[in-house]
Amino acid sequence: MEETISLKELFQTLKKRLSLIIIITAIAAVTSGLISFFVLTPIYQSSTQILVNQAKSDQQSFNPGEVQTNLQLINTYNVIIKSPAILDKVIQQLDLDMTSGQLNANVTVGSEQDSQVVNISVQDEDPKQAAQIANTIATVFQSDIAKIMSVNNVSILSKAEVGDTASPIAPKPLMNIAIAMVVGLMAGVGLAFLLEYLDNTIKTEEDIEKHLGLPVLGAITRIDIEQEQKNQKNVETQISRTRGETVGS
Repeated sequence: MEETISLKELFQTLKKRLSLIIIITAIAAVTSGLISFFVLTPIYQSSTQILVNQAKSDQQSFNPGEVQTNLQLINTYNVIIKSPAILDKVIQQLDLDMTSGQLNANVTVGSEQDSQVVNISVQDEDPKQAAQIANTIATVFQSDIAKIMSVNNVSILSKAEVGDTASPIAPKPLMNIAIAMVVGLMAGVGLAFLLEYLDNTIKTEEDIEKHLGLPVLGAITRIDIEQEQKNQKNVETQISRTRGETVGS
């Protein structure tokens, strides 16, 4: 029985504070939408793929051991691609206004599973610049890796290109608004229960019996004097009309 009453009180609290919950949720959603559409800068991503292998002269016969060694070296190649030795040259060739550390934060390097194909992804506010950086990193790595690790068979499988309708990868306004609505709803519900918990005022006869444990012997009704006067005038007017109709007949 107590659980039913407690659940009923929860719904009553939510119903009483429903307007507050809706307002907080709406404010969170609108704020998130405004920030996503008008404040946050769109970020574009462009990618290129390269294949790193041993020298062609070493590939006359298939050797599973060499393939496994190449796969293990992929992690080393990934580190080299993001190293200042490569990125500094990219910055110099493209005349970028950033440091190698800043460029490093915008570059993601990964390899396809069980393959020697390396993906180079670059994020930037300008989609064309993102493609230029990705392609330049691939070409610089292709030319310098022979000196660094004596690997002279790097092939560029696909170049980064900018489509006619390039779409940013971030921000995602709809997702941000959905998340903001959930957070706003949770905040509104939490605030509603907090206000209800802090509200120790007595508003009804039931509150007296519940909190003080005292029986209610009587109640004082609130009377709206202005409304009562209006009602009295209406009654008097109606009586006068009735009397007039009676006399006339």
